[in-house]
Amino acid sequence: MKPQTLEAFKREDLKKGASGRLRRSGKIPAIVYGSKAPLPVAVLHREFEKKFHTVSENTIITLELEDSKHDVLVKDYQEDTIKGVITHIDFYEIEKGKTLRTNIPVEVTGIPAGVREGGLLEERLHEIEVECFPEDIPDSFKLNVEAMNIGDTIHVSDLELPESVKILSSEDQVVVTVTAQKQEEIIEEEAGEEGEEGEAAEDAEAGEDSSDS
Repeated sequence: MKPQTLEAFKREDLKKGASGRLRRSGKIPAIVYGSKAPLPVAVLHREFEKKFHTVSENTIITLELEDSKHDVLVKDYQEDTIKGVITHIDFYEIEKGKTLRTNIPVEVTGIPAGVREGGLLEERLHEIEVECFPEDIPDSFKLNVEAMNIGDTIHVSDLELPESVKILSSEDQVVVTVTAQKQEEIIEEEAGEEGEEGEAAEDAEAGEDSSDS
């Protein structure tokens, strides 16, 4: 995982209303947690949004303050869902030479052979919890499912990973599986197709009637 850099500013004014003023000035209030005392900071909203379209727990960010640098992960954030903007961020400072725990996304690629035969691909687990050193954090677990047939299942224990990364998620958890369609779903699909065919026939007949007249 390649670290990202982000300009940061120390927050001196922590009184009520200061966070609102920061947001209006184009900054996001944040705080850095870790082995030391919490450090109140702020980052530029435009820069954060530009670099981090998807906020992920496994992206190492180097916060560059005027007098110091801090390698952190995003552990939590608050968002104004109406405006679609992040209003606060919790960073967790990592230490070199010390393992950490984080969640790695699962990226599923390909169309299973079983789906081509009428089955359904079910993605049950979207993130895997791991423990590793900061420099060994994977970008994602890439999972090609093209060879999966109906009835095939991939568990956490089936994932391949470097020796430097330890999986903490339960090994018997299902990541993806290809199942046969339920009979009710097949009937509903067939009924929908028949309905579409019937409508098409009616439209054709109506067209013929209008041309006769």
